[in-house]
Parts: sequence; C-alpha cells; structure tokens
Amino acid sequence: MGSVVPVILSGGSGTRLWPLSRSLYPKQLLPLASERSMLQETLLRVGGDDFSSPIIICNEEHRFIVAEQLRGLGATSQAIVLEPEGRNTAPAAAVGALMALRNDPDAVILLLPSDHVIGDKGSFRKASAAGVKAAQAGAIVTFGVTPSRPDTGYGYMKRGVALEGAEGCFAIEKFVEKPDRATAESYLADGLYYWNSGMFLFSARRYLDELARLHPGTLTACEEAIANGREDLDFFRLDETAFKRAKSESIDYAIMEHTKIAAVVPADMQWNDVGSWLSLWDIGQKDGCGNVIDGNIVAIDVKNSYLRSENQVVAVIGIDGLVVVATDDAVLVAPKDKAQEVKSLVEQIRKEGRQEHESHVRVQRPWGWYQTLDLGERFHVKQICVNPQAKLSLQSHRHRAEHWVVVEGTARVSRDGETLDLVENQSTYIPIGMKHRLENPKDSPLRIIEVQSGDYLGEDDIVRFEDSYGRR
Repeated sequence: MGSVVPVILSGGSGTRLWPLSRSLYPKQLLPLASERSMLQETLLRVGGDDFSSPIIICNEEHRFIVAEQLRGLGATSQAIVLEPEGRNTAPAAAVGALMALRNDPDAVILLLPSDHVIGDKGSFRKASAAGVKAAQAGAIVTFGVTPSRPDTGYGYMKRGVALEGAEGCFAIEKFVEKPDRATAESYLADGLYYWNSGMFLFSARRYLDELARLHPGTLTACEEAIANGREDLDFFRLDETAFKRAKSESIDYAIMEHTKIAAVVPADMQWNDVGSWLSLWDIGQKDGCGNVIDGNIVAIDVKNSYLRSENQVVAVIGIDGLVVVATDDAVLVAPKDKAQEVKSLVEQIRKEGRQEHESHVRVQRPWGWYQTLDLGERFHVKQICVNPQAKLSLQSHRHRAEHWVVVEGTARVSRDGETLDLVENQSTYIPIGMKHRLENPKDSPLRIIEVQSGDYLGEDDIVRFEDSYGRR
C-alpha cells in the first residue's frame, strides 16, 4: 500500500457515554475499551510505513489533551487543526484534504473517527490496502461492516458490482436510512447489505472536486478558513468567521448519497462505534452471568448488566439488564435498552443549569490538573497536580487570596519577582493582587493543596501576564 494520510476526527462530545464522557473530556480521550484512550488506539492503528504522519482535527478546548496523548505515544502529527465550532464530517474532511495537499499533491486520505473500537487490526489494514487502489482510480470508498444482528440504530448500504482493478471493492448500489426491525432482518438475510462504518478513503483532490460540484459554498468556506487561519504553538487555528459559513453536514448526506463514484470495501474487522453503554457491554469481557464489571464493584445476584465505578465502591443486588456507572460526582442507572436515551438526560442536566455535563471533578489543564476537595461561599479547596517541568501562567487575582501547601514534590514559586523552592510540608501565601507563578522544576509530579479565600472564586478571576500555552 502506498503512503496514506490519516485524517483523524476528534471533535465529538460523546454525550451518550455520560457520566464518564463530558464535553471538556469526551469519550475519544478516555480509556474505555483498553488501557489507552480511543484516540491513542486510533493513532496506533495507522502507525508504520504504510501511513504518513496523521492530521488531527479537534475541538479547540481539547487541544492540549490531544497533544499530550500524542506525546504519550511518542507520536508526531502533520498538524493538529482546531475547529472553532463543530461543522460535522463533510467540512472536516475538506479541511483535512486541503491540509494534506499542501505537503503531497497526490495525497490519499484515510478519514477515521477517533471513537471507534476495531478488534481485528489485520483486517482493518487489509481493507485499507484494498480501498487504496479504488481511491487512486477515483472512487470515494467507505468500509462496510457485515451486520451481526438486525440493528435499527445504523444506516445501511447495499453492495453493487465489483470494481475492475480493485479486488475486494464494490460499487454502492444504494444507501438506506436506519430501518425498522423487519427491514433490518431482511437486510441481514439478503447478505449484500452492510453497516456504514463512517470511515472513508479517497484521493484528496477527488473529494474536493465532488464537494465543489455538490456544495461549492462549503469548499470555499474551508479554503478561506485555512487561508485566514494561523499557527498557534503546536496547533493550526481555522479562521472562525470563514469556517462557520461551511454547511454542517456529514459526508454521507453531503457526498456519498449523491455521488456516482461511491464504493465499499466489506470488512469483518470487529468494528464497534462505541455509541452507547450498550456498545461497551457488547464488546466487554463478560462473567458467567453476562455482566461486564469494571472498577470497585460488589455484585450479588446480578445478570446481563454493565457495572462501572471510577472510584467509590458500588454495591448492587438483584438486578438484570441494567447500566450502572459511577464517577466522583455522578451516578447513572438505566436499563440497557434505554442506553441511547442518555443523550436526552444530558440535555436535561444542561437545561437545569448544572455543570456535570461539562467537566469532571478532576479538571484537566495543559500543565496538569486540579480537583475540588471542598467549596464554600468564601473558600475553595483544591488539590493541584503539576506535570514534570510544567508551569502555570504568571498571573494575579483581583478577588481572592491563595494559600499553597506542598504535599508531594518540589514547587518553584514566584511572588512579585521573588523566587523560592518549597518541598513537602512547606507553604506560602499569595495575597490578593500579587503577581505569582507556580512551577514544577523536577522530573516527578508536584502536588499542592490550594486554599482560596475571597468574595469571588470563579476560574475567570485570572489576569495573565505570561503563559507558555498561548492562553489569555
């Protein structure tokens, strides 16, 4: 297989996997199906000489987490492109294609969502190799998953005639929407219908030509978003005004259902799009009673359930077919057959003005993380962990003072120009208005307990003077 440019889409919010997935730390960045995040697993699938360095397209708010996860693998990228607003997969694919053409005028794109699980990596790579020939010949290729059940939650496609010169690749006769149960059963019996995996392979130029024919305004918007975009540290920021003019539409609706060059490579790659807790139950290792259990769980007389705890003990008695997921600040209990409705639950949480849909108790930052331990009207107690060799911005606060106690590691503290190193059990005080900075000069983590006090304790009470991460 010739060199292929992976364009990895990492912009989703994964609301159906709440409370583990949050808008500021969504499912693709979490280790849901292995010890690595799903983004990392996607990156590993496209390693090796057959693939060039990837282009990653992600939400601006996730940029530092994405960069850190690449570093955790020792991986590099051609670009990490920041979307100012999600516009679905058709514009994202256009941006990826345009970026790839800057380095290779004959670029072939492998467009991959970052939230899929693929159990058979060999079949995945074999299917990719088969699709390359068709893509180089001008087809826009998707991968069809042989259905294992009459699922009504997926779109389907029907395989047509075989393509000449591209063994294992077929024209697509038609696309069909999510069917009812009886129709899905007929598709399963027919043997020519496949689930639409949402993964695509195409010549960058060919895709852009089809987009220009079908949605010229979207292509122009993406071209201008790149032309007027800018480099920012390790990232490329698309121009917000231009990109918002792109029509928010999936490749399926924008291109595949209207083009005459759609093709499919059938592939049995043990694919799962991890769209709900039921998906994780499907692919999880089950005990003798049909349960998938992860974390601090005590279960008696439990069957066919998905049980997960991120911290505290969860004790369950006498249930069948439930999803129970506990995090530090939320617990979800739902029948497995209602797992798709978690998205509506998250929307209700948002409408009620709660914050649990947005972030976890542990909030990630480019320098590390912080976690609230206690919060009152005029005080806020946090645990702060600073990564090795990382530092916070040089800043001050208008409304709060801070007390810092080192509990692990060494803290380098700047206070109005004075610098001092503090070790375990030592502390310092930052008055209101004092210019200050916290830094970890060592190669091991730094942990401190911070006690804030004042009449306003919001995260926006920060005046930044210097910042290593380009924040304002």
